[in-house]
Amino acid sequence: MASLSGLASALESYTGRDRLIRTLGYCCQLVGGILVEQCPARSDVGTRLLVVSSQLSHCRTVLRLFDDLAMFIYTKHYGLGAEEEDVLVRWMSVLGNMADQLYYPCEHVAWAADAGIIHVDSSRWWTLSTALWGLSLLLGVLRSLRVLLRLRRTLRSPTVAFTSRLPRSKRRAIEAQMQSEVLTLLSNLADLANAVHWLPPGVLWAGRFPPWLVGLMGTVSSVLSMYQAAQASSQADAATP
Repeated sequence: MASLSGLASALESYTGRDRLIRTLGYCCQLVGGILVEQCPARSDVGTRLLVVSSQLSHCRTVLRLFDDLAMFIYTKHYGLGAEEEDVLVRWMSVLGNMADQLYYPCEHVAWAADAGIIHVDSSRWWTLSTALWGLSLLLGVLRSLRVLLRLRRTLRSPTVAFTSRLPRSKRRAIEAQMQSEVLTLLSNLADLANAVHWLPPGVLWAGRFPPWLVGLMGTVSSVLSMYQAAQASSQADAATP
C-alpha cells in the first residue's frame, strides 16, 4: 500500500506524471522494436506498442506547451549563476538554460505546423528544437564532468588524504553528490545519443538507430531519472522532523 500511495502521490504532480509517461513510452518502443525486428510472429503486437509509444510522446509534446513560463522563472532565478564557485560550471549552466529556454518555442512552432495551425516547414523547426536539446544535453554532460573532477580533487587533496580534516558528514555529502552527478551524466549521455539520432542524416549516427535502440537509450535515461527523483524524495522525508 505504501508503494501505491507513493505512486499516486507522484502522479499528482506534473513532473512525476511526465516521468512515468516518458518511461512507459520508451519501454513500449523498446519492446515493440524488439518484437517487430526479432519476432515476426508477434510483429503486430510490436507495431501496436510502437503506436502507443508514439502517442505517449505526442502527449508529452502537447503538455510541454505550458512549460515555457516555468522554464523562464527557473532561468531568471539562476541568472548568471552568481552562487556557483566555478566559472566554467556557471557559464555551462547559463548556456544550458538558454538552450532549454529556446527549445520550447521552437518545438511549439513545429507542433503547430504538424497540426496545420500554421503553414511553415515543420521539419526545420523540429531539427532546430532537437539541436537545442542536444546542445543542452552536451553542456549538461560537460558540466557533470567538471563537477565530478572538482569533487574528486576535493576528496583526494593532500590535506584531506593525510590529515583527515574533512568531517565525515561532509565527506558523505560529497560522495552522494558525486553519485548523483554520475547518474545525471549517464542519463544525459543516453538522451544525447537519441538527440543525435533525430538530427538530419549525415550528422554522426543520425537516423541509424533502430526503434528498439532508441527505446533502450530512452528507457535507461528515464529509469535513472526516476531513481534520482525517488532518492531525493526519500532524503527529503528523512530530513523532515
